[in-house]
Amino acid sequence: MFQYAENAVDLSQKRKFGTKDLAKRIGVISPDRIHIRNYLIDSPITAFNPAMVIKGDIVYLFPRAILGYFMYVSAILKMEIPVEDLSEDVMNFSDYSAEIVVYPSIRYDLWGTEDPRAIEINGRVFMVYVGRGINYFNPSIRYERTLPIVAEAVDKRLNKWEKKAVLVLDQRFRRILISDKDAFIVKTSESDVLLFHRPHMMDERYYLTVSTVSKKDFLETEFDSKPAEIEVKNTRIILEPQDFEVKLGWAAPPIEIERDTYLALVHGIDREIEAYRVFAAIIKYEKDVGARPIAVTPYYIMEPKMLYEIFGDRPYVVFPCGNAVIDDKLIVAYGAADYAIGFAEIPMDVLISELDKMMID
Repeated sequence: MFQYAENAVDLSQKRKFGTKDLAKRIGVISPDRIHIRNYLIDSPITAFNPAMVIKGDIVYLFPRAILGYFMYVSAILKMEIPVEDLSEDVMNFSDYSAEIVVYPSIRYDLWGTEDPRAIEINGRVFMVYVGRGINYFNPSIRYERTLPIVAEAVDKRLNKWEKKAVLVLDQRFRRILISDKDAFIVKTSESDVLLFHRPHMMDERYYLTVSTVSKKDFLETEFDSKPAEIEVKNTRIILEPQDFEVKLGWAAPPIEIERDTYLALVHGIDREIEAYRVFAAIIKYEKDVGARPIAVTPYYIMEPKMLYEIFGDRPYVVFPCGNAVIDDKLIVAYGAADYAIGFAEIPMDVLISELDKMMID
């Protein structure tokens, strides 16, 4: 189906089942403490899987929100949280206002806007989210049920977003793609644009991949009011699930730790109870080689252990969608059991030390 990146098979086989939980939980925001200012109801039923952007002393948070259970249609909220609130003494008790900023409006996301990831490129803030397309519930059309959609913030407060592009596989694969999720973009030092994503193909396999996106198409095109389809190229498998896992998926967008070398979080779903756990990898990009993994943590570094991570709409889930480094700690914003927004911190030196144990480059 897709070619393997260098090191993909060797590093995948070094992973073992087990968890060394490095993540200190620093707070959780329940949906009843989120108050929507621009909709008919005050609080969402659930709010989880948040993208995150930090500007100055403000954390801009973009959780996926469910307002009703009938078709489980999602919108994306925007919340502003002071950085100083990233503490269990504050976050566990505070209320926060929110606005719906991205919601179903086009054929590519008519049945939901899900699981956003946000990243800043050249001073521009982009969000990649999963769009449930118009045929999501149509049993006679099984291909391209979800696709990654790119939106760009068009104001400094990140209140207004324009849907710019829909990222599709090249023509050979489009009719055998069931869905494409867990997506975000990265710009390299040479201005190449990479798409991290997880295609689910008609062979019923889930592939953890990185593709390339034309810089001209993506960063230099003036889009009109209708999002453009942009074809991605050179799709490569980065890591494979192991015998103890059903599938892997990308978690939060990566942190650049050296030039074109990225620390990325990955979630794995086990075969026993299909719990979502998290491990880390280092991905290196070179123009003539492409993206390739050079390290993984030997075990998972985070797993559901708090009651709000174990019990919810989807039990046993920690699902990071945002992260940032503050004071030498990786701050992780994650979805807890598809119900609430959790925050955790991991010392960077500890995490890098674990990755060094499985470094092969």
